[in-house]
Amino acid sequence: MPNIKFTKFIEGKVSELKQAGVFPHIRVLSGPNSTKATLDGKEVLILCANNYLGLANHPEMIQAAKDAVDKYGAGMGTGRMIMTYDIQNKLEDKLAAFKSSQASLCFATGYIANLGGIWPLMEEGDTIISEELNHASIIDGCRMCRGVNRYVYKHLDMKDLENILKTTVDERSKGKTMIISDAVFSMDGDICKLPEMIELAEKYDAFIFLDEAHASGVLGKTGKGTVEHFNAYGKVEVQMGTLSKAIATVGGYIAGSENLIYYLRRASRPFVFSTGYLDPAVCGATMKALEIIEREPERVQRLWDNTRYFKKELNSLGFDTGVSETPITPVIVGEAENAQRLSRYLYEEEGIYVQAFSYPVVPKGKARVRTIVNAHHTKEQLDYALGAFERAGRKLGII
Repeated sequence: MPNIKFTKFIEGKVSELKQAGVFPHIRVLSGPNSTKATLDGKEVLILCANNYLGLANHPEMIQAAKDAVDKYGAGMGTGRMIMTYDIQNKLEDKLAAFKSSQASLCFATGYIANLGGIWPLMEEGDTIISEELNHASIIDGCRMCRGVNRYVYKHLDMKDLENILKTTVDERSKGKTMIISDAVFSMDGDICKLPEMIELAEKYDAFIFLDEAHASGVLGKTGKGTVEHFNAYGKVEVQMGTLSKAIATVGGYIAGSENLIYYLRRASRPFVFSTGYLDPAVCGATMKALEIIEREPERVQRLWDNTRYFKKELNSLGFDTGVSETPITPVIVGEAENAQRLSRYLYEEEGIYVQAFSYPVVPKGKARVRTIVNAHHTKEQLDYALGAFERAGRKLGII
C-alpha cells in the first residue's frame, strides 16, 4: 500500500496548484513547431515560442542531425569524463567562437548549465549579488553555494547594486564577489544594464556572470548576444547560454576563458556525473544552426523588424506592454483571471496560442499573456494577430 503521509502530501499540493490556477492545462504539440502548429488537434498561430530565428524546422539542421546519427549512432552511453565525441568538442569550439570566448562547456540543459556553472565558482566566504528578477535556475544555483554571503539588488537599479557593493567592502574582502544577472528578463522583456554593471564590477573588485538565455541569437547586430550589443568584449568573465531558444535545439553551455572551462570540466558535478549529452543529433543540428546564424544575419534583422512593428501596433491599440525592449512582449491585463480569459479567447475563438502568466511567476496585479514575435512570422500573420487582440481586448473589456 502507498504511504499515507506521502499520498496526503501529494494530494494537498495538487489541490493547491489547481486552486492557484498554475498552468491549468499544458497543450500538446503533435507536429513541428513553426508559426503555425497543431496543438491539442487544432491548427493555431503560435505567438509565444522561443524559436526566435525560425530555425526549429530548418531542413539543413534536420539533415545535419540525421548525418550525425548516421556517423556516430544514437549516443555513446558513457560520461564525457570517460570519453567524448569529437563532434562534442567541435560544437564547444564553435560556441566559444560564437560568444567571442576562448572556450566553452556544454550541459544537458540551460537550467543545469546555471547549476553547474554557479556552484563550483563560489567558496565559503565569497559573496553573490543577484538581480531581483533572475531566473529560477540562477536562484537555485546560488542557493547551492554553501557558506556564501548572498544579496539581492533591486531590478535594474544600479544605485542599489552600488550601495550593496559599497557597504559590504569589508565583508567581501575575505573572498571574491560575483554579480549575476539575466541579460534579457523573460517575463518583461527588458535588458540588463551591462555597461553600468561592468563599471561597478571593476570599481568594487567583482566579476560578472551573465545568463544569455534570451539574448543569444537576439541581441547584437549578428545575434551574438549582450556582449556584442554593448560592445563589451573581454569584460564579462562568465557567459551562460541555452541552445533551446534562438538556436532551437536543446542544451546549455558556459563560455569563458580556457582556465575557467578547464576547471569546470573537472569540478562541475552536473557535468562530471551526467552521462550521454549532448547526443550526436543535437550536436550536428546545433553546429548547423550556428553556421546559418553566421551566414544569414538578416534573420536577426527580420526578428527586430517584426518585433518593432508588433509592439508599436499593440501599444497603439491601447494594450500595456510594460517595459519590454525585446521580442518578449507582455500584454499586461491585471488579475490572473483576466489573463486566463484572454489566453482562452485567443485560442478558442481566434486560433492564436499565447500562454497566460500570473502570481507567483509575475507580481500580483501584473498578470499577462506573453507574446514572442519570431523572425519567421509574416506581416499577414502579425496583422491577423493584432486584429484578434483588438477584438479580444474590446470583448473582454481590456481596452
